[in-house]
Amino acid sequence: MIQNKIYDYAVDDNMELFVLIKAADVRIAKNGNKFIAFIFTDSSGEISAKFWDASDEDIASFVPGKIVFVKGKREVYQGNPQVKIFKMRLATEQEPSNVSSFVKKAPVSINDMEDEINATLFEITNANWNRIVRYLLAEYHDDFFNYPAAKKNHHAFAGGLAFHTLSMLHLAHAIVKEYDDINASLLYAATILHDLGKVIELSGPVATQYTLAGNLIGHIVLIDEQIIKASEQLKIDINSEDMVLLRHMILAHHGLLEYGSPVQPHILEAEILHQIDQLDASIQMLKGTLEHTEPGEFSERIFGMDGRNFYRPSDTKE
Repeated sequence: MIQNKIYDYAVDDNMELFVLIKAADVRIAKNGNKFIAFIFTDSSGEISAKFWDASDEDIASFVPGKIVFVKGKREVYQGNPQVKIFKMRLATEQEPSNVSSFVKKAPVSINDMEDEINATLFEITNANWNRIVRYLLAEYHDDFFNYPAAKKNHHAFAGGLAFHTLSMLHLAHAIVKEYDDINASLLYAATILHDLGKVIELSGPVATQYTLAGNLIGHIVLIDEQIIKASEQLKIDINSEDMVLLRHMILAHHGLLEYGSPVQPHILEAEILHQIDQLDASIQMLKGTLEHTEPGEFSERIFGMDGRNFYRPSDTKE
């Protein structure tokens, strides 16, 4: 049976399809009644929807991780795509039930990503950094290659964390070739580790949520903790300059204090890491949004890019 996907439908099309509930936030409307603000997802992307006048039974039934059948209409609200729900119910046992088939995946296979990241390990020539990276990759191997890099903004799909890391390694290699005096070993090690704390910060690739530690501590501090623990296990002096430099790279990679970094970059490689992180995240957010934007139209507003919308040029023939 051919299953329709969210983005098979154009604006104003009536929709009938199965989707996975990624998020379901219960809110109070102006009339005092409860409603559910949904994020629906499938392998084509995600879209928001509101379920008005929700009963307690609805709230208990329609929770993240459930597959539902929706009849509705694709609309645009305040510049963003959404579904106007006509009818909605849980999928039955005879209907699509494989949650993983509704999860968008990285465009590169896990095996290919793993091979390329493993090859980069041989370029980390500093023994302490190499041992730390290998130890933590082994510790969190399966989650690293399956988790998203975010709940919503960039690389928010299964395998997105490893794919984001791999894309940044490509940028790091290009920059090392272009400029002299960059400590490539430090840059590659920190690139692989910089977001590894997200395997603790996030719940996983299906109906991704922030964990308690993710909400209260955050991935930057979480991975710094893991580096300290790994150094203890490997009997590496955490106070050596090597380890202080590696920790600084991780702690500074968001660039600004208001973006969550406890310190700003103060070495060349830390500034490079911050810049390639920003670049790759921005490009991914734009690509993900523009692929659902018609040529000659402006996209929805992108929260992670200051709420700006972007124009997709009309297709032109040479």
